[in-house]
Amino acid sequence: LLGFFLVFYLVIIYSNYTGYPFPTAPPVDPFAKIRVDDCGKTKGCFRYGKPGCNAETCDYFLSYRRIGADVEFELSADTDGWVAVGFSSDKKMGGDDVMACVHDDNGRVRIQHFYNVGQWAKEIQRNPARDEEGVFENNRVTCRFKRPVYVPREETIVDLHLSWYYLFAWGPAIQGSITRHDIDSPPVSEHVVSIYKYEDIFMPSAAYQTFSSPFCLLLIVALTFYLLMGTP
Repeated sequence: LLGFFLVFYLVIIYSNYTGYPFPTAPPVDPFAKIRVDDCGKTKGCFRYGKPGCNAETCDYFLSYRRIGADVEFELSADTDGWVAVGFSSDKKMGGDDVMACVHDDNGRVRIQHFYNVGQWAKEIQRNPARDEEGVFENNRVTCRFKRPVYVPREETIVDLHLSWYYLFAWGPAIQGSITRHDIDSPPVSEHVVSIYKYEDIFMPSAAYQTFSSPFCLLLIVALTFYLLMGTP
């Protein structure tokens, strides 16, 4: 035994003099960027923001795809706090199963499970998420996780094989705790979403809705006609 420790000691001394490095732990894989060219093909996507935006430039982005018995979700939002998706039987907040990616004070992004009680989100200790990963870069919270399609019957966790309205929200966090979402009326999917149907849906943010409404288009046409015809 004494001889073993002596040899080990000599190896350490030799390595220090020769500069021979000891094996180190393999590096952690970096967060793989979200691919948007797969949207509508091998996964479903929702984009909210400027027309033509992607997962790195939309105000809010979500994708989903089936992988075996799981659904993989990818979320990203222009915030330094949190980004979430809620599964609801209607388009209103309350009684919803919510998955949120939260940026804490240590720089980590954690996936948390909530249940909306009225207008208040209550954290649920039973978290169906797995294979979690997240990153905070360029003032954006981005994450990826899986959760089972089927779950035992429970009020706070929905079965994803059924169709639900998707509620989209994001906002600031204080010491790793979520606070009120950024906008008064967060976007909601127009219809119930099925994980068995992949769509690529774009929703313009408020800044890009003004000139897309039928009334504003009619007003623009009327003003143009008036200017071209001139006044009597």
